[in-house]
Amino acid sequence: MPIARPFIAATLGLVVFADAASAAAYQHFWSRPDLKPPVVQILRRARHTAPGFLFLGPKRDTPQAGPMILDNRGRLVWFRPLDTRGISDFRMQWYRGRPVLTWWQARPTGMKEGRAYYVIADARYRNVTIVRPGYGLPGDIHEFLLTRRGTALMTTVHSVHSEGRRVTEGGVQELDLRSGRVLLDWHSIPHIPLSESYSKPPRNHDLSFDYFHVNAIDVDTDGNLLVSARNTHAVYKLNRRTGHIMWRLGGKRSDFALGRGVRFAWQHDARRQPDGTIRIFDNGAAPRLHPQTRIIFVHLDRRTMRARLVRTIVHRPPIVAINQGNAQLLPGRHLLVGWGHEPQVTEYDRKGRIVLDLRFGHGADSYRAFRYQWIGTPVGRPAIAFHRGRVYVSWNGATKVARWQILSGRDAHALSVVRSVPKTGFETSAPIPRGPLVAVRALDARGRSLGLSRPLRRG
Repeated sequence: MPIARPFIAATLGLVVFADAASAAAYQHFWSRPDLKPPVVQILRRARHTAPGFLFLGPKRDTPQAGPMILDNRGRLVWFRPLDTRGISDFRMQWYRGRPVLTWWQARPTGMKEGRAYYVIADARYRNVTIVRPGYGLPGDIHEFLLTRRGTALMTTVHSVHSEGRRVTEGGVQELDLRSGRVLLDWHSIPHIPLSESYSKPPRNHDLSFDYFHVNAIDVDTDGNLLVSARNTHAVYKLNRRTGHIMWRLGGKRSDFALGRGVRFAWQHDARRQPDGTIRIFDNGAAPRLHPQTRIIFVHLDRRTMRARLVRTIVHRPPIVAINQGNAQLLPGRHLLVGWGHEPQVTEYDRKGRIVLDLRFGHGADSYRAFRYQWIGTPVGRPAIAFHRGRVYVSWNGATKVARWQILSGRDAHALSVVRSVPKTGFETSAPIPRGPLVAVRALDARGRSLGLSRPLRRG
């Protein structure tokens, strides 16, 4: 068994443990010792941010991988440990008229057929359905986008033989969620030759050549699709019905002349903006081609077929994200940036000023980061535990709790309120009251009861 060494994280004022097996620190909660989310360090305190919680999917070097929701102070709101190192694209979306949580995950055995899939969970954190692409293709980590049409857009990968070698082609699939019917199944090989790739093929021909690496899908204003391919340094507009390439932006065969500063490399997350520009997370690495990773906004002139750089967002000090990453447009024209391979999240205001900056874990990462106004009402009861003369209480995922009532007595069915304390982060503590049985009740801001813990007998 690994040895856990406790220490105090001054940033959040909570107990943190270090797992000797992975050398990764994690948060510890007396009421939920089964949860081991990464430690969060606030680099710049939140000030005038957009509303909502932060959504991350920590993985890589962390004791537990899983979807995680935080508040602006870096305090945990919800965490679900998964029995896998694979978690990606965790966010809030809308499904059948209701807000849901979605993410990609793979079983510990990897991304083989049937082992990688997408999860849709409701506001009570119950899995509603599991989605897999059609035709036996494995779900790919990069995109799972629910549309207003009641469909899901997914990135797929498939190993084929092309030009005398094994090639991993990128794919885009649209699936009707009610019927399971595949509406679009686009593959890169028939449309984009290997010569467009900037990636070098492996010398060993037994290894597959990942020449395209599709990593984002967006629905454009006309209903067609924008698709980002990392290894061709290009964004493609696809006809949503036929799969025909309508134009290329960037790469070796760009249909647009690229103005000064537009050229991007190894990019992620190409999205159309309300003002008509296209926002791109320009990794610029790896191999490194730019001094630092940046977010660019590009205006496309369809008459002159020129692309012009409108705006650039960078971090100070510089960050180079060698893979992954995204940006999200927020209310008030704020921009939330998840730095992918670098475990950092930054929010910028409309003038490009940093209004929140944080890091999570040491050696962890998150494919993307988001902010949403989310209301969670978990199934089950609040968790309660005793430690050194205090009672500790938490309720994983409950967003409406404002206060905790501490109850005590001899009869589990007739406990009396001893005191009421405000909720302080994920876990709240108070002195253990007298009496053989102790329980806690969650109250909302109006004093209404949300849930009651099981009574715990004093030792």
